Amino acid sequence: MRLRGTAHAAAGLLLAVAMGCTGGGDDDAPQAWPAPARATGESPRTTPTPAPTPVDPVSLPALMRREHTGSGLRLGAVLDRTSAYTRHAVTYEANGLTVSGIMNIPEGEGPFPALVLAHGYIDPDVYVSGQGMPREQDRLARSGYAVLHTDYRNHARSDKDPDNDVNLRLGYTEDVIGAALALRDSGRPEIDGDRIGLFGRSMGGGVVYNTLVVAPGLFDAAVAYAPVSARPEENIDHFQRSDGDPVVAEIEDRHGTPEQNPAFWRGVTPLSYADRVTEPLLIQHGTADDTCPPAWSREAAAAFEKAGKDVELRAVPGEGHTFGPKWAASMDVTEAFLERHLR
Repeated sequence: MRLRGTAHAAAGLLLAVAMGCTGGGDDDAPQAWPAPARATGESPRTTPTPAPTPVDPVSLPALMRREHTGSGLRLGAVLDRTSAYTRHAVTYEANGLTVSGIMNIPEGEGPFPALVLAHGYIDPDVYVSGQGMPREQDRLARSGYAVLHTDYRNHARSDKDPDNDVNLRLGYTEDVIGAALALRDSGRPEIDGDRIGLFGRSMGGGVVYNTLVVAPGLFDAAVAYAPVSARPEENIDHFQRSDGDPVVAEIEDRHGTPEQNPAFWRGVTPLSYADRVTEPLLIQHGTADDTCPPAWSREAAAAFEKAGKDVELRAVPGEGHTFGPKWAASMDVTEAFLERHLR
């Protein structure tokens, strides 16, 4: 089932949300509000259905309950023309924010299947629009995909969200969901809104995991390259705490540490909700990656596999975080995967 125009984060989802990594109660599942009693003067004979249990507003369950919006895809200036595609500056709306990016539209007769690209971490102060995945943008457009690379909020020409970092950058997940909805809503003849894939690398791989559990059915297939840990606390320790990032103290002041507030940290890892995933997922990770340890991908793949999901983990021998000599071969694997699910 594909979602169009809006993605309902609560209604229409078939699986209940579990707060623990290994399952648990259904406190976060959507519940119906009680119907008003008849004006008969008599007390209701049945116990009213309780209101939905509150969830932390900074959590994946909160994103699941949200009605996400994405629209207004606008092609701006032409940035480049090649024999294979035209590169445009773009903007779109996602949950009330304007998000910028670039889009490569292949030459020839469409509609073309579309891909949303979610880039890895680049300091927003130095980031420029479309930065992060230039090889993938070029190759995939040459292979006949309409490629939308989102800049995320706080990047390039996108609107600002001052709380995004202290809220574990969950806003990037909203931006990716909005990108897919904007593609489906665009009405552009070059874009096939019924065939959309998701491709993220490094931090963007973590965005892929989040998106699959928040909005199952929105994409048709997903790929993650050298993804970060699916556990945000590991990323904080590995990247931010070790670098003396002052945001760490802000995060822990607002949300507590994993020891102080384990429920919060369970609510922000997609591994807690692996049973919600519906799309096939391909993970590729270099065995020599010293930026994102390969063990992180092994844990994520094992969790999705245990939940009975269609996940494939490919270890790329000798490759580091950015992929070098074997990048082209790894992309052959990726394109074959996308061909199976988007063509």
